[in-house]
Amino acid sequence: MAGDLDEAAEVFTEARPRLFGIAYRMLGSATEAEDLVQDVWLRWQGYDRDSVRNPGAFLATTTTRLAINELQSARARRETYIGPWLPEPVDTSADPYLGAERGEALEFAVLLLMEKLTPNERAAYILREAFDYPYGQIADILQSTEPAVRQLVSRARKHVAGERKVPVSEEMQRELLATFLEAARSGDLAALERLFAADVASIADGNGARQISRKIVAGATRVATFVAAFSSWYWAGVEVRHVTMNGRPGAVMSKDGRLLGAVTLTASADGIEQLLWMMNPEKLSSL
Repeated sequence: MAGDLDEAAEVFTEARPRLFGIAYRMLGSATEAEDLVQDVWLRWQGYDRDSVRNPGAFLATTTTRLAINELQSARARRETYIGPWLPEPVDTSADPYLGAERGEALEFAVLLLMEKLTPNERAAYILREAFDYPYGQIADILQSTEPAVRQLVSRARKHVAGERKVPVSEEMQRELLATFLEAARSGDLAALERLFAADVASIADGNGARQISRKIVAGATRVATFVAAFSSWYWAGVEVRHVTMNGRPGAVMSKDGRLLGAVTLTASADGIEQLLWMMNPEKLSSL
């Protein structure tokens, strides 16, 4: 029995990075993804494993179906969230693909766009784009048909591509972020405004924390004024550490050894399109 359980643990450990990668992309939360993967392990322990022909497929199916159920209840919980909700950031410097063949469906901008998909669309898109599952296997996982799954993936792709301008290169994003942080620290209104696209939005997730905006601030002049306004009190003594966050450049702010928050951005040829501030301490643990 012990040997059988050791074998089960070995199979699970090998599959675990992929299972976490699926769960995180589905839920946008590293904490919830960890809990879900733990639940999959418990089910795998108690399952009649002799009846499973393909353990990897079984575990991926279990993870995806649990994530679909969890996503429905997570969305209900988010309705009581104070202010904008953003995905929980993950430091991807050690694992840029987060358990996937490619780093797809991992960036903040894409995770946010996926929030508008149905749970089945989101699952089909993630399994296809990030993990390159064949359509037939996705159909088995979702208890659907191959033509229906192709349609789900096509709709999801159109939604993600249709609402997104062509992003700048990683190097350009890193430069923009460094320039933005310098201008934000000095409160240089003109320098800030020059960095922004006309319809830039600043989105802060603080879940009601003090001094964190509970509304999205939009428009180049308004965002520049908003960012410059807190230059006089926020940045004093703050250390900035550059990180790779969800596969793209980001920065973590800390003071006296205490983590204050994290920021990343999305940008196009027009300039910075979104400033995404994670200021909820409960969502900073993975950084």
